Amino acid sequence: MFKQFEWLEGRYQELTEELNQPETIQNQALWQRLLKEHAELEPKLNAYHEYCRLRKEESDARDLLDLPEMEDLARVELERLSRELAEKEQELKLLLLPKDPDADKNVVLEIRQGAGGDEAALFGADLMRMYTRYAERHRFRVEPVSLAMTELGGVKEAILTISGVGAFNRLKFESGVHRVKRVPETESSGRLHTSTCTVAVLPEAAEVELNIAPEELQIDTYRSSGHGGQYVNTTDSAVRITHLPTGIVATCQDEKSQLKNREKAMRVLRSRVYDKLREETDTAYAELRRGLIGGGERSERIRTYHFLQSYVKDHRIGLTLNRVQDTLDGDLDEIIDALLMTEQMDKLKALGEQR
Repeated sequence: MFKQFEWLEGRYQELTEELNQPETIQNQALWQRLLKEHAELEPKLNAYHEYCRLRKEESDARDLLDLPEMEDLARVELERLSRELAEKEQELKLLLLPKDPDADKNVVLEIRQGAGGDEAALFGADLMRMYTRYAERHRFRVEPVSLAMTELGGVKEAILTISGVGAFNRLKFESGVHRVKRVPETESSGRLHTSTCTVAVLPEAAEVELNIAPEELQIDTYRSSGHGGQYVNTTDSAVRITHLPTGIVATCQDEKSQLKNREKAMRVLRSRVYDKLREETDTAYAELRRGLIGGGERSERIRTYHFLQSYVKDHRIGLTLNRVQDTLDGDLDEIIDALLMTEQMDKLKALGEQR
């Protein structure tokens, strides 16, 4: 069982030797790549060594069954080892699952007002705050790229980058339609409103992963609009970049500097093009994305935030938590952990069916 770990053990030794070679150390790009692979193998092998230790203890305990004076103690020990081995085997199966190649990437997160008018925009502001606070809990860095606000402080559209190891893995399930049910502060009759916002979570593509030629880009500059101080509407600092082959557009007017706005817009554009290319080449991903994003209608939703009954429900896994305000304050881990566990169980099931 778990013959794959024997191969991983050999690969780990190869990497250890290669990392210590002078020519590898001099080639920093290669050294970093091998070091990352080495670090990813270590926890897998540690778990496998623990499994081997438990199997050895189990074998020793079975030998004691032949000794009358040790039989009772051996049976108790075998029961304990049986439980621990079952847990460790499940852990090893999960460790052998193929890792999402985008799991450790940074994120481009987009929030857009859906159905519900001003109340939907106010809900968009709540979602932006929720993700910002969640990022702070995990020590991810949040940078605004583009922000279109309403006069009431709502969000028509917000684009953020969230940077940190594992950011995409933690946030990838947030793509889709989020629905809120509450009585707006502007509602004098106390009538319950239902509004929606759409969220899209894209893995940020590194420049080395996606080579976009300069001739494929159309770059326009224009004067910023909205809140921002005296510099707004005085310089052509806002940037709009169009990827001509796909028609994908990204804009940024968050910074005073045109150069900084161009850099941010390129990060968003690169991620959108990467996401489109991935969708075109990966049928399973394309189907998942279509199911997650939806069109923003009230009936299309992945999660509902119900204020009157004080609950939040994720409709994909049927999880309901009676703490809507805590969730909107950034306490998303219980939901995200459950979604990750469901994904792992589905992968294990698929792997078992293939065998």
